[in-house]
Amino acid sequence: MTLLVLLIAVALAFDFMNGRNDAANSIATIVSTRVLSPRAAVAWAAFFNFVAFMVFGLNVASTIGKGIISPEVINDHVIMGALAGAISWQVVTGYFGIPSSSSHALIGGLVGAGVTQGGMGAIVWPGLGKTAGAIVLSPLTGMVIALLLVLAVSWGFMRVAPHRADAIFRKVQFISASAYALGHGGNDAQKTMGIITALLYAHGELSGDFHVPFWVIVSCNGAMALGTYLGGWRIVRTMGSRITRLSPMQGVCAETAGSITLFMATGLGIPVSTTQTITGAIVGVGAARRASAVRWNVAREIVVAWVITMPAAALIGAAISGLSRMVW
Repeated sequence: MTLLVLLIAVALAFDFMNGRNDAANSIATIVSTRVLSPRAAVAWAAFFNFVAFMVFGLNVASTIGKGIISPEVINDHVIMGALAGAISWQVVTGYFGIPSSSSHALIGGLVGAGVTQGGMGAIVWPGLGKTAGAIVLSPLTGMVIALLLVLAVSWGFMRVAPHRADAIFRKVQFISASAYALGHGGNDAQKTMGIITALLYAHGELSGDFHVPFWVIVSCNGAMALGTYLGGWRIVRTMGSRITRLSPMQGVCAETAGSITLFMATGLGIPVSTTQTITGAIVGVGAARRASAVRWNVAREIVVAWVITMPAAALIGAAISGLSRMVW
C-alpha cells in the first residue's frame, strides 16, 4: 500500500510538471500579444485546465490505461519506469527551455518499461500506432487550420480599420485562449488519469470494466492546473516570441486552430502533444504572413526534440524498470 501511494504521488508530480512545462501552450499567444500579463494569463489558463473534466469524456485515459501496453503486464515496476522516463525527460527539456512533448515522454517511458516486463508482445500496436501518427498529424492539422483561419479572417476584415480590428481580436482572444486551455486540460490530464487507474487495477483496488474514479479525475486536473499556474516562463518565451511575433488576430487564429485539433483528438481518444499542436498553429499563422516571419531554426530545434522524445524516454523507462526489479 505504501508503494501504491508513493507511485500515485509521483504520477501527480508528473501531472504537475506537465502543467508547468505546458503552461506555454495555453498562454504563449495571449502573453506575446500583451492581451494579459503573464500572471493573469496563467491564472486564467489554470482555471480552464481544472474544469476540463466537466466537458470531456475519458477516452484518452482509457487509451493510456489499456491501449498502449497490455494491462496484464502493468505492475509497479512498469509504472515506475514510465514515470521516471517521462519526468527525467521533462526536467532536461524544461531546463534548456525546449518545448518537448510531455505526453509522448510518458508514452515512451510506458512502452520502454512495458517491453522490459513483457517483451514486444506487451505493446498494443493499434493504440501506439495512432498515438505515433498523431506526432505528425497534430501539428500539421493545427498548422493547416491556422493558415486557413488567418486567410479567412484577413479577407473578412479587409475593410475594417487596423486599430478597430486589433481591439476586436483582443477581446476575442479571451475566448480562444480559454478554449485552448480547456482542450489542453481535457487531453493532457487524462494521461495521468490512465496511469493511476492502471496502477489501481494492478493492485486490485478496482474491479469490473476500466473506469476512472472521481477522486483521480479531480486530483489530476487539480495537479495540472496548479502546475499551469506556477508556469514555465522560459518555455513561454520560446513559444510566444522566438518562433514568430504574433498580433492579437494571429493569436486568436493559432489558439482556435489548436483548440479545434485538441477537441477532435480528445473525442477520438488520441493522446496528442499540446506542445506540437500549438507550435504547428503558431507556425501556420506566421507562414500565412510570409515564410520569413517564422524563425525556422527555432522550429527545427523543437522538431528534433519531438523526434527524440519517445525513444529517449523509452530508454530511461526501460532502465529504471529493469533496475527496480533488481532492487526488489
